[in-house]
Amino acid sequence: MSQKHRRYTLKAKESKQILTQVAQKLKIDLEALVGSKVSVEKVETDFGELLLIDSKPLLFKMGEAVFPTLMSELIVAQLSRAVVDMGAVRFVCNGADVMAPGIVRYEGEFDVGDVVVIVDEKHGKPLALGEALYSSAEAKGVKQGPVVKSRHYVSDKIWSFAKTLTE
Repeated sequence: MSQKHRRYTLKAKESKQILTQVAQKLKIDLEALVGSKVSVEKVETDFGELLLIDSKPLLFKMGEAVFPTLMSELIVAQLSRAVVDMGAVRFVCNGADVMAPGIVRYEGEFDVGDVVVIVDEKHGKPLALGEALYSSAEAKGVKQGPVVKSRHYVSDKIWSFAKTLTE
């Protein structure tokens, strides 16, 4: 992985715009979680942009889409979940999309395109974040094929790079 990156602080207007976009996409009150007066830094890398809120790697941007990182525990705790069996953990942790047979249950309501956190059934530990390919109501009836498109997972480039910023 390339360690070349560019890091700079965003202006208040751009910060507010990004945080508003994320809050709408995730359907959460982001201001209540991170505060209204925050410093937002952007770290540009060869695989996307990491957004640091008060020096914590809480968000990342791929193209125009902005997602939370798995390190943003307060945000991840607000998201709907897909709980997977222990047999699916290895695949999810390697970036595989979440397939219907590996899902034990869903927690919370979501629509197509919403961000869903993938957790293991034994410990409830967040393994990945993805975009729902079905609504929660539809997903319960799906018996085969992918249900959640993987966007970020433990040990991916985003995870690894963000870890270097927090050490």
